[in-house]
Amino acid sequence: MFTIIFRILKFGVKGFRRNGWLSTATVAITTLALMVFVGLILFGVITRQAVVSIQDKIDISVYFKNNTSEDQILSIKQSLENLSEVKNVNYVSSDKALELFKNTHKNDQVISQAINELNANPFQASLSIKAQRPEQYATIARYLGAPNLSSFIDNVSYAKNQVVIDRLARIIENVNRVGFTLTLLLSLIAGLVVFNTIRLAIYSNREEIGIMRVVGASNALVRGPYMVEGTISGAIAAAASLIVMIPAVYFASPYLSVFIPGLELSRYFMGNLASLLGYQLVFGVGIGALSSFIAVRRYLKN
Repeated sequence: MFTIIFRILKFGVKGFRRNGWLSTATVAITTLALMVFVGLILFGVITRQAVVSIQDKIDISVYFKNNTSEDQILSIKQSLENLSEVKNVNYVSSDKALELFKNTHKNDQVISQAINELNANPFQASLSIKAQRPEQYATIARYLGAPNLSSFIDNVSYAKNQVVIDRLARIIENVNRVGFTLTLLLSLIAGLVVFNTIRLAIYSNREEIGIMRVVGASNALVRGPYMVEGTISGAIAAAASLIVMIPAVYFASPYLSVFIPGLELSRYFMGNLASLLGYQLVFGVGIGALSSFIAVRRYLKN
């Protein structure tokens, strides 16, 4: 058994080196396929961060009546934080709201003068609520509408933001659906391209396969070297695809971070380089070995 395995490995390596141009073409095509694969992974990272960035800009605000005490507001805040749908709750007192408004409009003399002439604070205490997911804002709004809470609340901004929140929820759902479909489609196309390239390489050696069959070589001994060649091609392509992607990611990362705050694509790429290499090896070696296994079958049946 060990002798057969050694011969398969030996003939596979020798065949890969002997078929120089075909091996190079196979590696090149597989590299392009794997670049598409890692590109889809990075696209998923970009879309997730874009969704998070948009979600962080959306919340609902709860404004309390002026006779509501701070203890009552903090009690409501704590009850909201206990909800599984709530990500975080930020309390802004009426004095803090006035201070923020003054800082925002400190360069506008008219507004600043008007505020200073007021004898009372026109701002209400409020809670800013962020949900775990956009579709959960409706549940939070219903919770705030309960009789034991609504008696303290003057206004909830959910009705004004509902259209934007619902639209964001649909966008997230569509992005996830399109991304999944695109991943399957491009992976299938990449697999077919690599398969046909390897099949062409095996076709060029059909006479050699026929001779091996005539002299009584077993199916494993005939198929094995081509699977080794496919495995070598996939492994080289996995490393090559990441090497090619590194400068591309570093070049694109600053431009993407301008449009999507919080996205550090180059840091993600380098931080997950080992995992990405693992995915690439599994995909590249798998598609190379499987394609070789399938492509050589027709010659073993003759």
